[in-house]
Amino acid sequence: MAQKEAYERGAEAHDQGDFAQAIAYFTQSIEIDPNCADAYNIRGNAYAVLGDTDKAINAYNQAIKIDLNFAMAYYNRGNTYKDLRDDEKAIADYTEEIKIDPNYAAAYNNCGYIYYHLGEYEKAIKDCDKAIEIDPNLASAYINRGLAYHELGEYKKTIGDCDRAIKIDPNDAISYYNRGNAYDKIGDYSKAIADFTQTIKINPKLAYAYNNRGYVCNKLGEYEKAIKNCDKAIEIDPNYAEAYYNRANAHSYLGEYKKAIASYDLAIKINPNYAEAYHNRSLSFYHLKDYARATKDAKKACELGLCGMFEFITQNEYLRD
Repeated sequence: MAQKEAYERGAEAHDQGDFAQAIAYFTQSIEIDPNCADAYNIRGNAYAVLGDTDKAINAYNQAIKIDLNFAMAYYNRGNTYKDLRDDEKAIADYTEEIKIDPNYAAAYNNCGYIYYHLGEYEKAIKDCDKAIEIDPNLASAYINRGLAYHELGEYKKTIGDCDRAIKIDPNDAISYYNRGNAYDKIGDYSKAIADFTQTIKINPKLAYAYNNRGYVCNKLGEYEKAIKNCDKAIEIDPNYAEAYYNRANAHSYLGEYKKAIASYDLAIKINPNYAEAYHNRSLSFYHLKDYARATKDAKKACELGLCGMFEFITQNEYLRD
């Protein structure tokens, strides 16, 4: 088989999702022409999809060794490092890609994504701004910038970016979910619930959308609805500590303290350092007049940084007897 035919068959197999076959063809192509940088690059993509990150990175290294100005090889290697959470190397590769091709919006956007996860929100916004300047229809750039604005407390800007992302892609569940969280933060609970409901309509398997809808239902005093939503979140993800916590709070608001304690128990079992769960379980024990357990939980919560209940107990001597 000629090099060109092997390359073309590899590209076809890759496009059809047959990544193992694509690797085989590109390997043949490379054996015939060891200087075909593009064959290494696409073989790297196939390895990356199959989860073989070491071979993917090695393939991108070979492509870059052959062609130091191969922008997409830097970008693809950056994506692999991003998936591995090797943020420094990912940023370095995206930066190199941008030097070669300063008009590639996705590279700026991915830098923004990484900076967001590193807590460097101003840098995230700056890179997303650039991505949007280059490609105003890149929905994920609005999503990432909106997340950074959210962390900075600029919730109306988050809502604006979610609006733009939804206009570009009306079926993106995450945009509705993020907007719902922002509406919750500004106290517009009806819109928050509407967005969480739309999130669930698009993707009924997102446990956190049920949980957050339940959380808002608690704020509205709709405790039975909160319990049902948290039940659904737990059904989808049995290890979701926050869903047990929010369900426990709903039971507590209803005066069902034993049920509340049972759910706090499960939240703490999953997350032994869940300060809020210890604090609120202490409050449930207090309502049941089990002052010894209330004190124990309040002390633990205080050790974890939440001291309100412990201060209350220490100021009331009869609770310490």
